Amino acid sequence: MIRFLPSLLAALILLFGCSGPTSSESGSSQPSGRKIRIEVASFIPLSVNVLGEQLTHIAEELEAISGGNVELEIFEPGALVGALEILDAVSGGKVDAGYGASGFWAGKLSAAPLFCSIPFGPDNSEFLSWLYQGNGMKLYQEMYDTSGFDVKVLVCAMLPPETSGWFASEIKSADDLKDLKMRFFGLGGVVMGKLGVSVSVLPGGEIFPALEKGVIDATEYSLPSIDESQGFHKLVNFNYFPGWHQQATTHELIFNKQFWNRLTPTQQAQIESACKSSIVHSIAYSEALQSAALKRNIERGVNVKTWSPEMLELYKATWKEVAAEESAKNPFFKKVWEDLTAFREDYATWADRAFLK
Repeated sequence: MIRFLPSLLAALILLFGCSGPTSSESGSSQPSGRKIRIEVASFIPLSVNVLGEQLTHIAEELEAISGGNVELEIFEPGALVGALEILDAVSGGKVDAGYGASGFWAGKLSAAPLFCSIPFGPDNSEFLSWLYQGNGMKLYQEMYDTSGFDVKVLVCAMLPPETSGWFASEIKSADDLKDLKMRFFGLGGVVMGKLGVSVSVLPGGEIFPALEKGVIDATEYSLPSIDESQGFHKLVNFNYFPGWHQQATTHELIFNKQFWNRLTPTQQAQIESACKSSIVHSIAYSEALQSAALKRNIERGVNVKTWSPEMLELYKATWKEVAAEESAKNPFFKKVWEDLTAFREDYATWADRAFLK
């Protein structure tokens, strides 16, 4: 028996060793898993400050977290698919993943803008609380699942308040908005439409040419530093604040769900960690750039304006109408809106006492 045991042990090792998982097949047995390259279609050129840079930051952060095991190969808008085609392309498996903003899918999913930016709040901290400690992310994924889109969604960046428009002349009343042709994003665009504005949703790279050719008369887009990089001040000279329509804006990274499910648990966790780290970076980085951009605008003669209390009240009242109308038309919009509203009412018990007004 003493001589037989080594042979038996060797046979058992051979038998079970050959049938066990390897590092290239199972992340549960090997933390590192297999190395993987993920093709990502971007909704914004990488050269655009904050917006494009943020996706580069995510890729670099993920490379560091994974030890080079997970690589994002980023493609500019149009290289694989157009910016407004990303959701369909990712869901259909044409592209592994896509980076963008859910508000662009409003024509397909009426509730999608609620996960991106909401008129009159919440701000970043409250938005994050609802997404991660409330039902936000659960509802976000449910929206895609129940609408037939085969994607896994992560939030990977957040921006502070935007400017609320670039105009060729001063806007003194609602009458000045009527028949204006304007690029406007998300639910704020629905508000503007109710006020008589002819609204279009254009990807960032198409806005300046549209202004230059007179296809649109005015635009909103993003933060002062980002708007500056697009050169809007060269064509329209009145820039309005506050950004009532986008007090906070999320950016999503969506994966084809079958592709996502083939990733190891470790790789999934690494991607999720990189995205959460990127949220912190996006808020801090974008906030830090805006004062200098505003000062440069003032120095070059931009008319930096603040909406009158009357105009802000008009926008707010119109937004309440939009929220009620959308809730009546779409049960899922209503479900999300009521959940968010209940969360905000509860949050206000704390916020109204804790923060300086």
